Amino acid sequence: MNTIEKGKKYVMNTYNRFPIALDRGEGMYVYDENGKKYIDFLGGIAVNSLGHAHPALVSNIAEQANKLIHCSNLYWTAPMANLAEKLVNESGLDRVFFCNSGAESIEAALKLARKFGSKTGRQEIITMLHSFHGRTFGAVTATGQTHYHEGFGDMLPHIKYATFNDIDSVKSAMTENTCAILIEPLQGEGGIHPAKTDFLKAVRSLCDEKNIMLIFDEVQCGCGRLGTYFAYQTFGVTPDAVCMAKGIAGGIPMGAMAAKQEFADCFKPGDHASTFGGNPMAASCGNVVFDLLKGGILENVKNNGKYLTEKLNELKAKHSVITDVRGIGYMQGIELSVPVGSIISSAIENGVLLANAGTSVIRFVPSLIAEKEHIDEAVEILDKTLTQANL
Repeated sequence: MNTIEKGKKYVMNTYNRFPIALDRGEGMYVYDENGKKYIDFLGGIAVNSLGHAHPALVSNIAEQANKLIHCSNLYWTAPMANLAEKLVNESGLDRVFFCNSGAESIEAALKLARKFGSKTGRQEIITMLHSFHGRTFGAVTATGQTHYHEGFGDMLPHIKYATFNDIDSVKSAMTENTCAILIEPLQGEGGIHPAKTDFLKAVRSLCDEKNIMLIFDEVQCGCGRLGTYFAYQTFGVTPDAVCMAKGIAGGIPMGAMAAKQEFADCFKPGDHASTFGGNPMAASCGNVVFDLLKGGILENVKNNGKYLTEKLNELKAKHSVITDVRGIGYMQGIELSVPVGSIISSAIENGVLLANAGTSVIRFVPSLIAEKEHIDEAVEILDKTLTQANL
């Protein structure tokens, strides 16, 4: 029984997996068990910030494993404290809570918002239509796409949805019971839709006026993906709390939420916790990723992100099936006038790993180390794939 057959027999069927079994990776490339090479423009779904088997990350993992992998959050460790300091200094926020995933960081923010609101008897949270915030009950309720709710019964109460990039819709959704607004600065699973800067600024002003907590979900769009460590730095709008995960530790499971002091103070010991959150292994990897991003990789994303946009627009001009190109940095997408599932499957067969963002958008979230030649290679393979399909 090979890996794929064994997986189908023993692993729960929660993913529509492609029929390849990956074995190893190096830089921007991965290899399946048959030795076939693929250029990876999915990056573990925006997780592998430094690509595959980056020497600095590999050596850090080995070194930290020989020292301390896990202890408990009943004790302090230098990797956790050091990473918290870096995140606070970079963000302009004040305190950090560590966890293990994007959904956990969202759950932490939702609970913090409710604790903040409880001081004035408020508990309503507004999120955006077409958003995606995770799979746990709080996070999936916050997700403004009803198909993610189907089959699970009643969702969490007191969550409402407004139209993304429409400040009048946000105002209409607000009531005296509203305690927080949750926004992705760049919607990912909803189809790669960037926020308008004026919209984020208007929401910020509204939250200041009404004493409402503003939370940004940067699980996919943060940690350097737009060319700034925090996505909100690209827009020049600072939230009261920011959720992060995916690329924060380069592939080691980790999440975090940073918040301003007045909101962070709402949590007291026992209000929230995470057994593995901020463990020495994950935190040490987070430090490596942070230092390398600030050491030059962010500039690579800024410069080559523009190049990716140019190449995707050239592809659009060549193939009429492509109706739009949008995104920022290394989080971009092309919208097609047809479903993209079979196109992505064919592209993988031709040697590039891609994924969708909805039924009609192909998503590009490569590792942040991708250079121009990698972009050329990936776009060339997709060009070949579209040509083969007569699209």
